[in-house]
Amino acid sequence: MRQRFKPWAKDKLLSHPDISPVNPSEWKGKWSEYFGNGNPIHLEVGTGKGRFITGMGIQNPQVNYMGMEIYDSILVTALDRIIDAGVPNVRIIRENAERLSDFFEEGELDRIYLNFSDPWPKSKHEKRRLTSEFFLSQYERALNSNGEIHFKTDNQGLFEYSLHSISKYGMTLKNVSLDLHNSDFENNVMTEYEEKFSEKGFRIYRLEAEFK
Repeated sequence: MRQRFKPWAKDKLLSHPDISPVNPSEWKGKWSEYFGNGNPIHLEVGTGKGRFITGMGIQNPQVNYMGMEIYDSILVTALDRIIDAGVPNVRIIRENAERLSDFFEEGELDRIYLNFSDPWPKSKHEKRRLTSEFFLSQYERALNSNGEIHFKTDNQGLFEYSLHSISKYGMTLKNVSLDLHNSDFENNVMTEYEEKFSEKGFRIYRLEAEFK
């Protein structure tokens, strides 16, 4: 879906360094200092308009949440949502997940969320999938020894690919759901896409994985 360009979005993000740091690489290894506490840090890769991390921040004030997104025009909506909600434990960075190791020190994260990622269905684009070996290796470095990946999608093909990719990488799968909204999973926080797809009757797939 094409997003409307907002020429003022970058300046607005820059005007809120307390929520969206200007140079996030400068905080590598010091994100606890940025948040002002030693709480666990959870990162959503591809945070979009921020509904998920804002909701999670409200639900879990004892956890620090970060959202990573590459488009100013989308991320500025997340900024507004965070400001309106008044959640001090939710922050965002405008960066590409391909450079994850530039922003997070080894073992700095406790959890990574991948929600409704682009499926990149063509074989030649496999490396761009957020559950490919390329990205899994970055997650492994950034997560601590007890860190987890939580993944949700409506795309069956991407889900099947992710099950295979994660297993092939040597990770342990758990809490795999083939129909999340008809399962006994509690306290699910929906993304914008999740609400849209579920209202259309699409099945939502979910899994959790950890490195051995």
